[in-house]
Amino acid sequence: MEKYVCTVCGYTYDPKTGDPDNDIPAGTSFDDLPDDWVCPVCGASKDQFEPED
Repeated sequence: MEKYVCTVCGYTYDPKTGDPDNDIPAGTSFDDLPDDWVCPVCGASKDQFEPED
């Protein structure tokens, strides 16, 4: 599974760890995140993320 980076603040979403602070379990791919999920650091929406190089 691919990591995605927030283009606003640089936060990296890693599917191996998920987003436990927002009830996203480890193993959740970026594509499977809820549409209303936002960056836990800056609040940017999913469309502000790009695949990590």
